[in-house]
Amino acid sequence: MRAAEVLAQATRRLNEAGVPDAGRDARRLMAHVLKVPPGRLTLFLPEPVDPELSVIYLALIERRADRVPVSHLVGRRAFYGREFLVTPEVLDPRPETETLIEVALAAPYSTVLDLGTGSGCILFTLLAEREDAVGFGCDISPAALNVAHWNRNSLGLEGRAELCEGRWYGALEGVEETFDLIVSNPPYIAVNEMPFLSPEVRDHEPRLALTDERDGLTAYHAILEDYQQWLAPGGRLLVEIGMSQGGAVSRLFERAGLRSVRVVPDLDGRDRVVTGTKSL
Repeated sequence: MRAAEVLAQATRRLNEAGVPDAGRDARRLMAHVLKVPPGRLTLFLPEPVDPELSVIYLALIERRADRVPVSHLVGRRAFYGREFLVTPEVLDPRPETETLIEVALAAPYSTVLDLGTGSGCILFTLLAEREDAVGFGCDISPAALNVAHWNRNSLGLEGRAELCEGRWYGALEGVEETFDLIVSNPPYIAVNEMPFLSPEVRDHEPRLALTDERDGLTAYHAILEDYQQWLAPGGRLLVEIGMSQGGAVSRLFERAGLRSVRVVPDLDGRDRVVTGTKSL
């Protein structure tokens, strides 16, 4: 069969399974199997497909029909112009998180602390964008840190990024420095919201990184409780939030003594980041 025919078959299967953007996902998986750039796949569609590759491709399509994320099937996800290894042990980097990157890059920094680093996409992007910056990434999950180690090394950041296992600031035992910038994309989904997530997120991403099993605000309390010890005077604290949490989290920031607190929307106009600055 020609690639176009196999692609059409795959798209029908994903549509039948109710997969959003079925055509896009079918093309992305075909480009992966054929080992061609996704943007050049059209050039290969008139050509016959090796039967063995067709079998592999259609097996991936069946897994996608079961709502396994595309990133888990191909093992990679693009984030702020770079490719990151992604596994079921870490959150899938999302375009809306790039809002946090943009806010961070809007002011100088030389030292970064990423709490709950997961794949490391936030920390490593911030270091790659500022060649003189160094940082720490902390996570309670050893499996997530294994993924972060791989991503760090693939980006050549071994000498500028240290990874630590532990809960929040507890991972920094023995560290004496403070940081110009503290960032986090913590578990902020309330437990009563979990059933309404897409199957890709609810069933295939680490629950520990999604929800605090409570109201979605527990992590912000933990981050703010000890930030004074770790954030340098004049330093900034940035966190990603859910779209309905801007008011609640910004009030927590203000009560913790941070100044210039503001809520920043993402490109879709939804509240996405809360930022505050420590007094000098």
